Amino acid sequence: MSASFNAARGAALRDPFTAFVCDDATADLLRPVAVEHGWSPEKVNKGGLRNAVQTLSVSASPSILFVDLSESGDPLSDINALAEVCEPGTVVIAAGQVNDVRLYRDLVASGIQDYLLKPFTADQLRDAFANAQLTISGPRLADNAAEKPNVTAAVVGVRGGIGASTLASSLAWLMGDKGGRSTALLDLDVHFGTGALGLDLEPGRGLTDAIENPSRIDGLFIERAMVRANDKLCVLSAEAPLNQSVLNDGSAYFQLQEEIRHAFEGTVIDMPRLMMVQFPHLVSDVNVIVIVVDFTLAATRDAIRVLSWLKANAGQARVVVVANKVMSGIQEVSRKDFEHSIERKIDIVLPADPKAAMQAAKLGQPLAKAAKSSKLTQPLAQLLTLTLEQAGHQEEQGEAKSAAGGGSLLGKLGNFKALVAKKPKEATAQAA
Repeated sequence: MSASFNAARGAALRDPFTAFVCDDATADLLRPVAVEHGWSPEKVNKGGLRNAVQTLSVSASPSILFVDLSESGDPLSDINALAEVCEPGTVVIAAGQVNDVRLYRDLVASGIQDYLLKPFTADQLRDAFANAQLTISGPRLADNAAEKPNVTAAVVGVRGGIGASTLASSLAWLMGDKGGRSTALLDLDVHFGTGALGLDLEPGRGLTDAIENPSRIDGLFIERAMVRANDKLCVLSAEAPLNQSVLNDGSAYFQLQEEIRHAFEGTVIDMPRLMMVQFPHLVSDVNVIVIVVDFTLAATRDAIRVLSWLKANAGQARVVVVANKVMSGIQEVSRKDFEHSIERKIDIVLPADPKAAMQAAKLGQPLAKAAKSSKLTQPLAQLLTLTLEQAGHQEEQGEAKSAAGGGSLLGKLGNFKALVAKKPKEATAQAA
Protein backbone atom coordinates (compact mmCIF):
# COMPACT_ATOMS: atom_id res chain seq x y z
CA MET A 1 0.00 0.00 0.00
CA SER A 2 2.13 2.81 -1.24
CA ALA A 3 2.35 5.43 -3.92
CA SER A 4 5.71 4.07 -4.96
CA PHE A 5 4.57 0.48 -5.43
CA ASN A 6 4.64 -1.05 -8.86
CA ALA A 7 0.92 -1.67 -8.86
CA ALA A 8 0.96 -2.96 -12.43
CA ARG A 9 2.35 -6.18 -10.97
CA GLY A 10 -0.55 -8.57 -11.06
CA ALA A 11 -3.06 -5.77 -11.77
CA ALA A 12 -4.81 -7.85 -14.39
CA LEU A 13 -5.71 -10.41 -11.71
CA ARG A 14 -7.49 -7.97 -9.38
CA ASP A 15 -10.38 -5.52 -9.52
CA PRO A 16 -9.33 -2.12 -10.86
CA PHE A 17 -11.26 -0.16 -8.22
CA THR A 18 -13.10 -0.53 -4.93
CA ALA A 19 -14.41 2.12 -2.53
CA PHE A 20 -15.66 2.03 1.06
CA VAL A 21 -17.54 5.18 2.08
CA CYS A 22 -19.41 6.36 5.16
CA ASP A 23 -22.32 8.37 3.72
CA ASP A 24 -24.66 8.52 0.74
CA ALA A 25 -23.39 11.90 -0.47
CA THR A 26 -19.87 10.54 -0.96
CA ALA A 27 -21.20 7.41 -2.63
CA ASP A 28 -23.36 9.47 -5.02
CA LEU A 29 -20.32 11.55 -5.94
CA LEU A 30 -18.07 8.53 -6.46
CA ARG A 31 -20.31 6.37 -8.63
CA PRO A 32 -20.55 8.57 -11.77
CA VAL A 33 -16.81 9.31 -11.64
CA ALA A 34 -16.14 5.58 -11.36
CA VAL A 35 -18.32 4.97 -14.43
CA GLU A 36 -16.31 7.59 -16.34
CA HIS A 37 -13.19 5.50 -15.72
CA GLY A 38 -14.92 2.29 -16.82
CA TRP A 39 -15.33 0.95 -13.28
CA SER A 40 -18.43 -0.70 -11.93
CA PRO A 41 -20.53 1.60 -9.68
CA GLU A 42 -21.37 -1.47 -7.57
CA LYS A 43 -17.78 -1.36 -6.30
CA VAL A 44 -18.72 1.67 -4.16
CA ASN A 45 -19.57 0.09 -0.79
CA LYS A 46 -20.82 1.49 2.48
CA GLY A 47 -19.08 0.92 5.80
CA GLY A 48 -15.94 3.06 5.61
CA LEU A 49 -12.53 1.90 6.75
CA ARG A 50 -13.82 -0.76 9.15
CA ASN A 51 -15.65 -2.55 6.35
CA ALA A 52 -12.58 -2.17 4.13
CA VAL A 53 -10.37 -3.98 6.65
CA GLN A 54 -12.91 -6.78 7.12
CA THR A 55 -13.49 -7.24 3.39
CA LEU A 56 -9.87 -7.14 2.28
CA SER A 57 -8.82 -9.59 4.98
CA VAL A 58 -10.72 -12.30 3.07
CA SER A 59 -10.55 -11.06 -0.54
CA ALA A 60 -8.04 -9.71 -3.04
CA SER A 61 -7.13 -6.04 -2.91
CA PRO A 62 -8.03 -3.79 -5.88
CA SER A 63 -5.55 -1.79 -7.89
CA ILE A 64 -7.05 1.48 -6.58
CA LEU A 65 -8.71 1.58 -3.16
CA PHE A 66 -10.76 4.53 -1.89
CA VAL A 67 -11.45 4.58 1.87
CA ASP A 68 -13.50 7.03 3.92
CA LEU A 69 -11.98 7.83 7.34
CA SER A 70 -14.87 9.99 8.57
CA GLU A 71 -15.97 7.49 11.22
CA SER A 72 -12.45 6.63 12.36
CA GLY A 73 -11.46 7.71 15.86
CA ASP A 74 -7.74 7.15 15.16
CA PRO A 75 -7.18 7.44 11.39
CA LEU A 76 -3.45 6.74 11.45
CA SER A 77 -3.82 3.59 13.54
CA ASP A 78 -6.71 2.39 11.36
CA ILE A 79 -4.71 3.00 8.18
CA ASN A 80 -1.92 0.86 9.63
CA ALA A 81 -4.50 -1.87 10.28
CA LEU A 82 -5.55 -1.58 6.63
CA ALA A 83 -1.93 -1.97 5.57
CA GLU A 84 -1.82 -5.35 7.30
CA VAL A 85 -4.54 -6.75 5.02
CA CYS A 86 -3.85 -4.73 1.87
CA GLU A 87 -1.79 -6.49 -0.79
CA PRO A 88 1.38 -4.86 -2.17
CA GLY A 89 0.66 -2.86 -5.29
CA THR A 90 -2.58 -1.27 -4.13
CA VAL A 91 -2.78 2.52 -4.47
CA VAL A 92 -4.84 3.94 -1.58
CA ILE A 93 -6.76 7.21 -1.65
CA ALA A 94 -8.28 8.31 1.67
CA ALA A 95 -10.89 10.93 2.50
CA GLY A 96 -11.92 12.47 5.80
CA GLN A 97 -13.19 15.49 7.66
CA VAL A 98 -10.09 16.28 9.75
CA ASN A 99 -8.24 19.30 8.36
CA ASP A 100 -4.81 18.74 9.91
CA VAL A 101 -1.51 19.08 8.06
CA ARG A 102 0.28 16.73 10.46
CA LEU A 103 -2.37 14.05 9.93
CA TYR A 104 -1.98 14.43 6.17
CA ARG A 105 1.78 14.05 6.40
CA ASP A 106 1.48 11.05 8.72
CA LEU A 107 -0.99 9.35 6.37
CA VAL A 108 1.18 9.94 3.32
CA ALA A 109 4.24 8.70 5.23
CA SER A 110 2.32 5.54 6.14
CA GLY A 111 1.85 4.77 2.45
CA ILE A 112 -1.39 6.27 1.13
CA GLN A 113 -1.36 8.05 -2.22
CA ASP A 114 -3.57 11.03 -1.33
CA TYR A 115 -5.91 12.44 1.31
CA LEU A 116 -9.02 14.36 0.22
CA LEU A 117 -10.68 16.72 2.68
CA LYS A 118 -14.46 16.39 2.73
CA PRO A 119 -16.46 17.80 1.13
CA PHE A 120 -14.49 17.42 -2.08
CA THR A 121 -15.53 17.97 -5.68
CA ALA A 122 -15.77 15.58 -8.61
CA ASP A 123 -12.80 17.31 -10.25
CA GLN A 124 -10.66 16.74 -7.16
CA LEU A 125 -11.67 13.09 -7.26
CA ARG A 126 -10.78 12.82 -10.96
CA ASP A 127 -7.36 14.34 -10.29
CA ALA A 128 -6.74 11.85 -7.48
CA PHE A 129 -7.71 8.92 -9.70
CA ALA A 130 -5.52 10.24 -12.53
CA ASN A 131 -2.50 10.41 -10.22
CA ALA A 132 -3.24 6.90 -8.98
CA GLN A 133 -3.35 5.57 -12.53
CA LEU A 134 -0.04 7.28 -13.30
CA THR A 135 1.46 5.53 -10.28
CA ILE A 136 0.16 2.18 -11.51
CA SER A 137 1.46 2.63 -15.04
CA GLY A 138 4.75 4.28 -14.00
CA PRO A 139 8.06 2.42 -13.90
CA ARG A 140 9.47 0.98 -10.71
CA LEU A 141 12.57 2.46 -9.14
CA ALA A 142 14.37 -0.79 -9.84
CA ASP A 143 13.62 -0.49 -13.56
CA ASN A 144 15.22 2.96 -13.64
CA ALA A 145 18.23 1.70 -11.74
CA ALA A 146 19.27 -0.43 -14.71
CA GLU A 147 20.27 2.72 -16.60
CA LYS A 148 23.27 3.46 -14.34
CA PRO A 149 25.23 1.15 -12.05
CA ASN A 150 24.69 1.83 -8.38
CA VAL A 151 27.31 3.81 -6.49
CA THR A 152 27.28 3.42 -2.72
CA ALA A 153 28.94 5.88 -0.35
CA ALA A 154 29.14 5.50 3.42
CA VAL A 155 29.63 8.64 5.50
CA VAL A 156 31.29 8.09 8.88
CA GLY A 157 32.18 10.68 11.50
CA VAL A 158 35.19 9.90 13.65
CA ARG A 159 33.56 11.81 16.52
CA GLY A 160 29.98 12.63 17.53
CA GLY A 161 28.64 16.03 16.47
CA ILE A 162 31.24 16.42 13.78
CA GLY A 163 28.66 16.97 11.03
CA ALA A 164 28.63 13.56 9.31
CA SER A 165 24.82 13.42 9.08
CA THR A 166 24.65 16.91 7.60
CA LEU A 167 27.26 15.92 5.04
CA ALA A 168 25.45 12.65 4.23
CA SER A 169 22.15 14.41 3.46
CA SER A 170 23.96 16.96 1.28
CA LEU A 171 25.81 14.27 -0.66
CA ALA A 172 22.57 12.34 -1.19
CA TRP A 173 20.77 15.46 -2.41
CA LEU A 174 23.64 16.36 -4.76
CA MET A 175 23.79 12.84 -6.13
CA GLY A 176 20.15 13.14 -7.16
CA ASP A 177 19.98 16.80 -8.15
CA LYS A 178 23.38 17.28 -9.78
CA GLY A 179 24.32 13.67 -10.49
CA GLY A 180 20.93 12.83 -12.01
CA ARG A 181 20.68 9.54 -10.12
CA SER A 182 17.76 8.07 -8.23
CA THR A 183 19.24 8.15 -4.74
CA ALA A 184 18.50 6.60 -1.37
CA LEU A 185 19.66 8.07 1.94
CA LEU A 186 19.90 5.31 4.55
CA ASP A 187 20.32 6.57 8.12
CA LEU A 188 21.40 3.68 10.34
CA ASP A 189 21.16 5.59 13.64
CA VAL A 190 17.89 4.00 14.67
CA HIS A 191 17.28 6.05 17.82
CA PHE A 192 18.86 9.42 17.11
CA GLY A 193 19.04 9.59 13.32
CA THR A 194 18.44 12.94 11.64
CA GLY A 195 18.14 11.81 8.03
CA ALA A 196 14.41 12.53 7.88
CA LEU A 197 14.41 15.37 10.43
CA GLY A 198 16.97 17.37 8.46
CA LEU A 199 14.77 17.18 5.36
CA ASP A 200 11.54 18.04 7.23
CA LEU A 201 10.13 14.54 6.75
CA GLU A 202 8.39 12.05 9.01
CA PRO A 203 10.65 8.99 9.25
CA GLY A 204 7.91 6.35 9.26
CA ARG A 205 8.37 2.83 10.63
CA GLY A 206 10.14 1.25 7.67
CA LEU A 207 13.60 0.99 9.22
CA THR A 208 12.42 -0.31 12.60
CA ASP A 209 10.09 -2.80 10.87
CA ALA A 210 13.02 -4.07 8.81
CA ILE A 211 15.17 -4.58 11.90
CA GLU A 212 12.39 -6.37 13.77
CA ASN A 213 11.43 -8.56 10.78
CA PRO A 214 14.40 -9.00 8.41
CA SER A 215 12.52 -11.71 6.50
CA ARG A 216 10.14 -9.04 5.18
CA ILE A 217 12.90 -7.13 3.39
CA ASP A 218 12.54 -7.30 -0.38
CA GLY A 219 12.09 -4.93 -3.30
CA LEU A 220 8.44 -4.22 -2.54
CA PHE A 221 9.22 -3.58 1.12
CA ILE A 222 11.85 -1.02 0.12
CA GLU A 223 9.43 0.78 -2.18
CA ARG A 224 6.87 0.88 0.59
CA ALA A 225 9.22 1.89 3.39
CA MET A 226 11.14 4.69 1.68
CA VAL A 227 9.95 8.26 2.31
CA ARG A 228 10.23 10.42 -0.79
CA ALA A 229 11.97 13.79 -0.37
CA ASN A 230 11.79 14.76 -4.06
CA ASP A 231 11.75 13.14 -7.49
CA LYS A 232 15.31 11.86 -7.13
CA LEU A 233 15.78 11.35 -3.39
CA CYS A 234 14.17 8.90 -0.95
CA VAL A 235 15.00 8.49 2.73
CA LEU A 236 14.93 5.54 5.11
CA SER A 237 15.36 6.75 8.67
CA ALA A 238 13.92 6.14 12.14
CA GLU A 239 13.23 7.68 15.52
CA ALA A 240 12.79 4.54 17.57
CA PRO A 241 11.63 4.94 21.19
CA LEU A 242 14.52 5.04 23.63
CA ASN A 243 13.09 2.10 25.57
CA GLN A 244 13.13 -0.02 22.40
CA SER A 245 16.35 -1.98 22.30
CA VAL A 246 17.77 -2.90 18.90
CA LEU A 247 19.58 -6.21 19.12
CA ASN A 248 20.57 -7.96 15.90
CA ASP A 249 23.55 -9.39 14.08
CA GLY A 250 23.57 -6.75 11.36
CA SER A 251 21.94 -8.99 8.76
CA ALA A 252 18.91 -6.69 8.47
CA TYR A 253 21.12 -3.69 7.70
CA PHE A 254 23.03 -5.68 5.09
CA GLN A 255 19.80 -6.88 3.45
CA LEU A 256 18.55 -3.30 3.33
CA GLN A 257 21.74 -2.18 1.60
CA GLU A 258 21.46 -4.98 -0.95
CA GLU A 259 17.83 -4.26 -1.83
CA ILE A 260 18.44 -0.52 -2.00
CA ARG A 261 21.42 -1.13 -4.28
CA HIS A 262 19.10 -2.93 -6.72
CA ALA A 263 16.38 -0.27 -6.53
CA PHE A 264 18.44 2.94 -6.78
CA GLU A 265 21.29 4.32 -8.84
CA GLY A 266 22.93 5.91 -5.81
CA THR A 267 23.04 5.09 -2.10
CA VAL A 268 24.35 7.25 0.71
CA ILE A 269 24.63 5.54 4.10
CA ASP A 270 24.85 7.67 7.22
CA MET A 271 26.74 5.09 9.26
CA PRO A 272 27.52 5.46 12.97
CA ARG A 273 31.16 4.59 13.54
CA LEU A 274 30.36 2.06 16.27
CA MET A 275 28.02 0.21 13.92
CA MET A 276 30.70 0.12 11.23
CA VAL A 277 33.16 -1.51 13.62
CA GLN A 278 30.55 -3.86 15.08
CA PHE A 279 29.29 -5.02 11.65
CA PRO A 280 32.27 -4.79 9.25
CA HIS A 281 30.35 -6.54 6.46
CA LEU A 282 28.30 -3.34 6.05
CA VAL A 283 31.25 -1.68 4.31
CA SER A 284 32.45 -4.73 2.38
CA ASP A 285 30.71 -3.65 -0.84
CA VAL A 286 30.64 0.14 -0.65
CA ASN A 287 32.42 2.14 -3.35
CA VAL A 288 33.37 5.22 -1.35
CA ILE A 289 33.82 5.82 2.39
CA VAL A 290 33.74 9.46 3.46
CA ILE A 291 35.55 9.98 6.76
CA VAL A 292 34.49 13.23 8.43
CA VAL A 293 37.02 14.82 10.80
CA ASP A 294 37.82 18.09 12.48
CA PHE A 295 41.18 19.49 13.57
CA THR A 296 41.05 18.37 17.20
CA LEU A 297 43.28 16.04 19.17
CA ALA A 298 40.47 13.51 19.73
CA ALA A 299 39.56 13.48 16.03
CA THR A 300 43.23 13.01 15.12
CA ARG A 301 43.50 9.96 17.34
CA ASP A 302 40.27 8.41 16.09
CA ALA A 303 40.98 9.19 12.43
CA ILE A 304 44.21 7.20 12.73
CA ARG A 305 42.32 4.26 14.20
CA VAL A 306 39.45 4.38 11.70
CA LEU A 307 41.74 4.66 8.66
CA SER A 308 43.79 1.72 9.89
CA TRP A 309 40.63 -0.32 10.41
CA LEU A 310 39.38 0.50 6.90
CA LYS A 311 42.61 -0.73 5.32
CA ALA A 312 41.95 -4.14 6.84
CA ASN A 313 38.18 -4.30 6.31
CA ALA A 314 37.26 -2.18 3.27
CA GLY A 315 40.21 -2.33 0.92
CA GLN A 316 37.95 -2.11 -2.13
CA ALA A 317 36.60 1.33 -1.21
CA ARG A 318 37.95 4.75 -2.04
CA VAL A 319 38.46 6.62 1.23
CA VAL A 320 37.81 10.37 1.14
CA VAL A 321 38.83 12.37 4.20
CA VAL A 322 36.76 15.52 4.73
CA ALA A 323 37.67 18.12 7.33
CA ASN A 324 34.45 19.81 8.45
CA LYS A 325 33.67 23.08 10.26
CA VAL A 326 37.19 24.37 9.72
CA MET A 327 37.77 27.86 11.15
CA SER A 328 40.75 29.77 9.77
CA GLY A 329 43.37 30.51 12.40
CA ILE A 330 41.49 28.74 15.23
CA GLN A 331 42.52 25.09 15.30
CA GLU A 332 43.42 22.75 18.10
CA VAL A 333 45.65 20.81 15.69
CA SER A 334 47.10 22.37 12.55
CA ARG A 335 46.25 20.85 9.19
CA LYS A 336 49.92 20.04 8.61
CA ASP A 337 50.21 18.18 11.90
CA PHE A 338 46.91 16.42 11.34
CA GLU A 339 47.95 15.16 7.91
CA HIS A 340 51.32 14.09 9.26
CA SER A 341 49.60 12.09 12.01
CA ILE A 342 47.16 10.26 9.72
CA GLU A 343 49.90 9.80 7.07
CA ARG A 344 47.81 11.13 4.21
CA LYS A 345 46.39 14.35 2.82
CA ILE A 346 42.99 15.83 3.60
CA ASP A 347 40.92 15.51 0.42
CA ILE A 348 38.31 18.22 1.07
CA VAL A 349 38.07 21.08 3.53
CA LEU A 350 34.63 22.45 4.44
CA PRO A 351 34.89 25.88 6.09
CA ALA A 352 32.72 26.66 9.09
CA ASP A 353 29.55 28.49 8.00
CA PRO A 354 27.13 28.63 10.96
CA LYS A 355 24.73 30.99 9.15
CA ALA A 356 24.29 28.56 6.26
CA ALA A 357 23.83 25.65 8.67
CA MET A 358 21.20 27.56 10.62
CA GLN A 359 19.36 28.52 7.44
CA ALA A 360 19.34 24.90 6.25
CA ALA A 361 17.93 23.73 9.59
CA LYS A 362 15.18 26.37 9.53
CA LEU A 363 14.16 25.50 5.97
CA GLY A 364 14.34 21.74 6.48
CA GLN A 365 16.72 21.45 3.53
CA PRO A 366 20.10 19.79 2.99
CA LEU A 367 23.00 22.16 3.46
CA ALA A 368 24.01 21.81 -0.18
CA LYS A 369 20.62 23.15 -1.28
CA ALA A 370 20.15 25.89 1.31
CA ALA A 371 23.70 27.22 0.92
CA LYS A 372 24.01 27.26 -2.87
CA SER A 373 25.77 30.62 -2.91
CA SER A 374 28.03 30.06 0.11
CA LYS A 375 31.68 29.06 0.34
CA LEU A 376 30.54 25.47 0.93
CA THR A 377 29.28 25.01 -2.62
CA GLN A 378 32.61 24.20 -4.28
CA PRO A 379 33.95 21.67 -1.74
CA LEU A 380 30.58 19.88 -1.65
CA ALA A 381 30.57 19.67 -5.44
CA GLN A 382 34.11 18.28 -5.24
CA LEU A 383 32.90 15.57 -2.86
CA LEU A 384 30.20 14.56 -5.35
CA THR A 385 32.79 14.44 -8.14
CA LEU A 386 35.13 12.19 -6.16
CA THR A 387 32.23 9.88 -5.31
CA LEU A 388 30.96 9.51 -8.86
CA GLU A 389 34.49 9.20 -10.27
CA GLN A 390 34.98 6.06 -8.23
CA ALA A 391 31.80 4.58 -9.69
CA GLY A 392 33.07 5.37 -13.19
CA HIS A 393 36.43 3.73 -12.53
CA GLN A 394 34.81 0.55 -11.21
CA GLU A 395 32.42 0.44 -14.16
CA GLU A 396 35.35 0.70 -16.60
CA GLN A 397 37.19 -2.06 -14.76
CA GLY A 398 34.11 -4.27 -14.95
CA GLU A 399 33.77 -3.65 -18.70
CA ALA A 400 37.47 -4.42 -19.22
CA LYS A 401 37.12 -7.72 -17.39
CA SER A 402 34.04 -8.60 -19.44
CA ALA A 403 35.85 -7.77 -22.69
CA ALA A 404 38.82 -9.91 -21.68
CA GLY A 405 36.52 -12.75 -20.72
CA GLY A 406 38.62 -13.31 -17.64
CA GLY A 407 35.77 -13.65 -15.21
CA SER A 408 33.11 -14.91 -17.60
CA LEU A 409 32.22 -18.57 -17.64
CA LEU A 410 30.49 -18.10 -20.99
CA GLY A 411 33.63 -16.47 -22.35
CA LYS A 412 35.75 -19.40 -21.21
CA LEU A 413 33.29 -21.86 -22.73
CA GLY A 414 33.39 -19.92 -25.99
CA ASN A 415 37.19 -20.10 -26.14
CA PHE A 416 37.07 -23.80 -25.32
CA LYS A 417 34.58 -24.45 -28.16
CA ALA A 418 36.77 -22.56 -30.61
CA LEU A 419 39.77 -24.65 -29.60
CA VAL A 420 37.89 -27.94 -29.90
CA ALA A 421 36.49 -26.98 -33.30
CA LYS A 422 40.01 -26.70 -34.77
CA LYS A 423 41.91 -29.62 -36.12
CA PRO A 424 44.25 -31.29 -33.65
CA LYS A 425 47.39 -30.15 -35.51
CA GLU A 426 46.21 -26.54 -35.69
CA ALA A 427 45.34 -26.55 -32.02
CA THR A 428 48.73 -28.01 -31.13
CA ALA A 429 50.53 -25.45 -33.27
CA GLN A 430 48.62 -22.59 -31.70
CA ALA A 431 49.29 -23.91 -28.21
CA ALA A 432 52.99 -24.08 -29.01
